[in-house]
Amino acid sequence: MANYEIQFKKSITKDLRAIPKKDVKKILERIDALAVNPRSEGCIKLSGQERYRTRQGVYRIIYEVKDAEIVVVVVKIGRRSQVYKDS
Repeated sequence: MANYEIQFKKSITKDLRAIPKKDVKKILERIDALAVNPRSEGCIKLSGQERYRTRQGVYRIIYEVKDAEIVVVVVKIGRRSQVYKDS
């Protein structure tokens, strides 16, 4: 099975600026793990959407999996109280 390519929406850089650097490093490691298995244990499909979420500490990573293109698109990163609004 081939590794998935990771792509980011342009808004992700803005999301990461608001997060402390030590947490950003852990978040990016979690995103790298999605390239190997985007539907691993702990990844939950969001109801009513074709998106998934995974947690890294108090932060949520919202992403889409495009199996036909072998791509994972990271859509939003943030705290639970903010990440589900307008995503």
